[in-house]
Amino acid sequence: MDNQHRVEVRVKTEFLPSQSDPKKGNYAFAYHITIFNRCDDGVRLLSRHWFITNGNKHQQEVQGDGVIGQQPHILPGESYSYSSGCLLETPVGCMEGSYLMETDQGRLFHAEIPMFSLRVPSAVN
Repeated sequence: MDNQHRVEVRVKTEFLPSQSDPKKGNYAFAYHITIFNRCDDGVRLLSRHWFITNGNKHQQEVQGDGVIGQQPHILPGESYSYSSGCLLETPVGCMEGSYLMETDQGRLFHAEIPMFSLRVPSAVN
């Protein structure tokens, strides 16, 4: 099995009503990510690549080095967690993407971030 399938990404989301202003079309969400390294080698998260889609199907692409200003090194069997957030113009949306990872042996691979929803609890499907 190649490394991309041995790095697991889990996501939990939450709506942030205190940072949102629905009348102005601003909906704030936090997402909490845990990255599990199930490889036999340590891995470093080099960069992120996100696709953020709101309820109107408007998509924003975001790329950058690391996450929250870090390029964490995750040892075999260990995990790394962080939290971040995004603003949407609609009460529902989704995110997906990938992390560019590098093993301690210098091999690059992409770890997929499965699509997850961002949803105001009272929002209709």
